Amino acid sequence: MLRRHNSDVNQVKFNEPNALGILSDTNYIEVSPSWPAEELEKRMKAISTMRIFPNFVTEEEEAFLLAEVEPQLKKLRYEYDHWDNAIEGYRETERESWSDRNAAVLNRVREVAFSRETVLLPRAHVLDLAAAGYIKPHVDAVRFCGNTIAGLCLLSSAVMRLVHESRPELQLDALLERRCLYVMSGVARYEFSHAVLGGEHSVWREERLPRKRRVAIICRERPNDRD
Repeated sequence: MLRRHNSDVNQVKFNEPNALGILSDTNYIEVSPSWPAEELEKRMKAISTMRIFPNFVTEEEEAFLLAEVEPQLKKLRYEYDHWDNAIEGYRETERESWSDRNAAVLNRVREVAFSRETVLLPRAHVLDLAAAGYIKPHVDAVRFCGNTIAGLCLLSSAVMRLVHESRPELQLDALLERRCLYVMSGVARYEFSHAVLGGEHSVWREERLPRKRRVAIICRERPNDRD
């Protein structure tokens, strides 16, 4: 069971300035009661590097994005043997060119999630997770992308669980609501494992969150050449 530390979450401002002035919403974060109350700084760092922007795209924008990626995805089969054993029931592709309408949406993602100086990988990662699929706990490899990733969550809501690598009592859940934008960076990506829950484990605030097929379109920072 997870609950929010309301006094911590609501009294601290986590939002970094972005070009559009859009604010993330900490109500979509639940901190585990096992997290010691005196460890406020680590909790604040985790929450501030796992940002969620609900209703970032409209139903119409979601439909146009899906219409553009579906032809590619339908040519692929769902896989159950990911190269690093991190994902079950997925298919994925990358896409560099977009229609003008969808390019405008992705530009909005970049303006909110990244600084103007940040160099992004040219291709967006498109990850299609089957209704019965899930992502196992893992820490992102630094060689594939840089500090920040930003994903649009389409078709279905999901729960992402973050657990500290060396101290499993430091845990939080994030509700990735359908049509939200989530932005992960720094502490959340490299000090915590993250997983997308499936099946009976897909629970938010003590209520089952039925998972459907979910498509994420993810923009990624270019990795540092020194990494």
